[in-house]
Amino acid sequence: MPHIGPAVTLADPAFIHETAWLYGKVWIGPGASVWPNVVMRAEMFEIRIGARTNIQDFVMIHVGDTSPTLVGEDCSITHHVTLHGCTIGDRCLIGINATVMDGAVIGANSIVAGHSIVTQGAVFPDNAIIAGVPAKLVRTRDNGAANLANARFYEMNARNYAEGRDRMSEDQIAALAAARSAG
Repeated sequence: MPHIGPAVTLADPAFIHETAWLYGKVWIGPGASVWPNVVMRAEMFEIRIGARTNIQDFVMIHVGDTSPTLVGEDCSITHHVTLHGCTIGDRCLIGINATVMDGAVIGANSIVAGHSIVTQGAVFPDNAIIAGVPAKLVRTRDNGAANLANARFYEMNARNYAEGRDRMSEDQIAALAAARSAG
Protein backbone atom coordinates (compact mmCIF):
# COMPACT_ATOMS: atom_id res chain seq x y z
CA MET A 1 0.00 0.00 0.00
CA PRO A 2 1.40 3.43 -0.87
CA HIS A 3 1.72 6.17 1.71
CA ILE A 4 -0.87 8.75 0.76
CA GLY A 5 -1.04 11.55 3.30
CA PRO A 6 -4.30 13.15 4.47
CA ALA A 7 -3.72 16.35 2.44
CA VAL A 8 -3.25 14.43 -0.85
CA THR A 9 -6.05 14.70 -3.42
CA LEU A 10 -6.43 11.90 -5.94
CA ALA A 11 -8.67 13.20 -8.74
CA ASP A 12 -9.25 9.82 -10.43
CA PRO A 13 -5.67 8.90 -11.40
CA ALA A 14 -5.18 5.82 -13.56
CA PHE A 15 -2.61 4.18 -11.25
CA ILE A 16 -0.66 4.81 -8.06
CA HIS A 17 2.00 2.16 -7.38
CA GLU A 18 2.09 0.58 -3.94
CA THR A 19 5.61 1.90 -3.26
CA ALA A 20 4.74 5.58 -3.89
CA TRP A 21 5.16 8.04 -1.00
CA LEU A 22 2.99 11.17 -1.22
CA TYR A 23 3.19 13.74 1.59
CA GLY A 24 1.62 17.16 2.11
CA LYS A 25 -0.57 19.12 -0.31
CA VAL A 26 -0.34 17.01 -3.48
CA TRP A 27 -2.95 16.88 -6.26
CA ILE A 28 -2.85 14.05 -8.83
CA GLY A 29 -5.06 14.64 -11.88
CA PRO A 30 -7.39 12.33 -13.81
CA GLY A 31 -5.69 9.56 -15.76
CA ALA A 32 -2.28 10.40 -14.24
CA SER A 33 0.05 7.66 -13.03
CA VAL A 34 2.63 7.42 -10.27
CA TRP A 35 5.10 4.56 -10.71
CA PRO A 36 7.39 2.57 -8.34
CA ASN A 37 9.41 4.36 -5.67
CA VAL A 38 8.19 7.88 -6.44
CA VAL A 39 8.44 10.38 -3.58
CA MET A 40 6.47 13.64 -3.51
CA ARG A 41 6.76 16.02 -0.57
CA ALA A 42 4.89 19.29 -0.21
CA GLU A 43 5.34 20.55 3.33
CA MET A 44 4.54 24.10 2.17
CA PHE A 45 3.12 25.28 -1.15
CA GLU A 46 1.80 22.44 -3.30
CA ILE A 47 2.56 19.84 -5.93
CA ARG A 48 0.08 19.56 -8.83
CA ILE A 49 0.30 16.76 -11.39
CA GLY A 50 -1.85 17.35 -14.49
CA ALA A 51 -4.24 14.98 -16.19
CA ARG A 52 -2.71 11.93 -17.90
CA THR A 53 0.82 12.84 -16.78
CA ASN A 54 3.09 9.95 -15.83
CA ILE A 55 5.57 10.19 -12.98
CA GLN A 56 7.95 7.31 -13.62
CA ASP A 57 10.09 5.12 -11.37
CA PHE A 58 12.32 6.77 -8.73
CA VAL A 59 11.20 10.35 -9.41
CA MET A 60 11.58 12.86 -6.56
CA ILE A 61 9.27 15.88 -6.54
CA HIS A 62 9.56 18.53 -3.85
CA VAL A 63 8.41 22.13 -3.49
CA GLY A 64 10.89 25.00 -3.42
CA ASP A 65 11.56 27.44 -0.62
CA THR A 66 9.34 30.00 -2.34
CA SER A 67 7.52 28.06 -5.07
CA PRO A 68 5.18 25.13 -5.70
CA THR A 69 5.92 22.38 -8.22
CA LEU A 70 3.39 22.41 -11.05
CA VAL A 71 3.39 19.80 -13.81
CA GLY A 72 1.04 20.21 -16.78
CA GLU A 73 -1.15 17.73 -18.60
CA ASP A 74 0.09 14.86 -20.79
CA CYS A 75 3.69 15.04 -19.54
CA SER A 76 6.23 12.27 -19.07
CA ILE A 77 8.52 12.76 -16.09
CA THR A 78 10.91 9.89 -16.74
CA HIS A 79 13.00 7.68 -14.45
CA HIS A 80 15.14 9.27 -11.71
CA VAL A 81 14.09 12.88 -12.48
CA THR A 82 14.16 15.48 -9.70
CA LEU A 83 11.67 18.36 -9.87
CA HIS A 84 12.13 21.02 -7.20
CA GLY A 85 9.85 24.06 -6.99
CA CYS A 86 9.49 24.41 -10.77
CA THR A 87 6.78 24.68 -13.43
CA ILE A 88 6.50 22.22 -16.33
CA GLY A 89 4.12 23.09 -19.18
CA ASP A 90 1.68 20.74 -20.93
CA ARG A 91 2.98 17.93 -23.17
CA CYS A 92 6.57 18.02 -21.92
CA LEU A 93 9.04 15.17 -21.60
CA ILE A 94 11.67 15.47 -18.89
CA GLY A 95 14.47 12.99 -19.71
CA ILE A 96 15.99 10.34 -17.51
CA ASN A 97 17.94 11.67 -14.52
CA ALA A 98 17.33 15.34 -15.35
CA THR A 99 16.97 17.92 -12.58
CA VAL A 100 14.77 21.04 -12.78
CA MET A 101 15.33 23.50 -9.93
CA ASP A 102 13.43 26.20 -8.03
CA GLY A 103 11.66 28.84 -10.07
CA ALA A 104 12.57 27.24 -13.40
CA VAL A 105 9.85 27.21 -16.10
CA ILE A 106 9.72 24.75 -18.98
CA GLY A 107 7.33 25.84 -21.74
CA ALA A 108 4.70 23.56 -23.29
CA ASN A 109 5.67 20.92 -25.87
CA SER A 110 9.29 20.87 -24.70
CA ILE A 111 11.91 18.21 -24.04
CA VAL A 112 14.60 18.36 -21.36
CA ALA A 113 17.36 15.93 -22.34
CA GLY A 114 18.42 13.22 -19.93
CA HIS A 115 21.02 14.18 -17.30
CA SER A 116 20.45 17.90 -17.88
CA ILE A 117 20.39 20.32 -14.97
CA VAL A 118 17.98 23.21 -15.36
CA THR A 119 19.25 25.81 -12.91
CA GLN A 120 17.26 27.92 -10.50
CA GLY A 121 15.14 30.58 -12.21
CA ALA A 122 15.86 29.44 -15.79
CA VAL A 123 12.93 30.06 -18.15
CA PHE A 124 12.48 28.28 -21.47
CA PRO A 125 9.85 28.97 -24.16
CA ASP A 126 7.29 26.60 -25.61
CA ASN A 127 8.63 24.03 -28.10
CA ALA A 128 12.13 24.02 -26.59
CA ILE A 129 14.73 21.30 -26.71
CA ILE A 130 16.88 21.82 -23.63
CA ALA A 131 20.14 20.06 -22.80
CA GLY A 132 23.34 20.31 -20.84
CA VAL A 133 24.83 21.18 -17.48
CA PRO A 134 23.76 23.86 -16.99
CA ALA A 135 20.86 23.32 -19.38
CA LYS A 136 20.60 25.60 -22.42
CA LEU A 137 18.15 25.98 -25.28
CA VAL A 138 19.66 23.95 -28.13
CA ARG A 139 16.79 24.07 -30.61
CA THR A 140 13.10 24.87 -30.97
CA ARG A 141 10.62 22.42 -32.44
CA ASP A 142 7.03 21.51 -31.57
CA ASN A 143 7.44 18.24 -29.67
CA GLY A 144 3.80 18.20 -28.52
CA ALA A 145 2.52 15.34 -30.68
CA ALA A 146 5.38 12.99 -29.80
CA ASN A 147 5.20 13.87 -26.12
CA LEU A 148 1.42 13.37 -26.14
CA ALA A 149 1.86 9.93 -27.76
CA ASN A 150 4.31 8.96 -25.01
CA ALA A 151 1.87 10.13 -22.32
CA ARG A 152 -0.96 8.13 -23.92
CA PHE A 153 1.26 5.03 -23.99
CA TYR A 154 1.90 5.44 -20.26
CA GLU A 155 -1.78 6.01 -19.53
CA MET A 156 -2.58 2.72 -21.29
CA ASN A 157 0.10 0.96 -19.24
CA ALA A 158 -1.21 2.54 -16.05
CA ARG A 159 -4.77 1.38 -16.66
CA ASN A 160 -3.47 -2.13 -17.40
CA TYR A 161 -1.48 -2.18 -14.15
CA ALA A 162 -4.50 -0.92 -12.20
CA GLU A 163 -6.40 -3.93 -13.55
CA GLY A 164 -3.59 -6.34 -12.61
CA ARG A 165 -2.06 -6.71 -16.09
CA ASP A 166 1.61 -5.90 -16.56
CA ARG A 167 1.66 -6.69 -20.29
CA MET A 168 -0.18 -5.06 -23.19
CA SER A 169 -2.65 -7.11 -25.16
CA GLU A 170 -2.05 -7.85 -28.83
CA ASP A 171 -4.88 -5.43 -29.66
CA GLN A 172 -3.21 -2.65 -27.65
CA ILE A 173 0.13 -3.26 -29.36
CA ALA A 174 -1.56 -3.18 -32.78
CA ALA A 175 -3.37 0.07 -31.89
CA LEU A 176 -0.07 1.69 -30.81
CA ALA A 177 1.62 0.60 -34.04
CA ALA A 178 -1.28 2.00 -36.09
CA ALA A 179 -1.17 5.30 -34.21
CA ARG A 180 2.61 5.61 -34.77
CA SER A 181 2.33 4.98 -38.50
CA ALA A 182 -0.60 7.42 -38.83
CA GLY A 183 1.20 10.19 -36.94
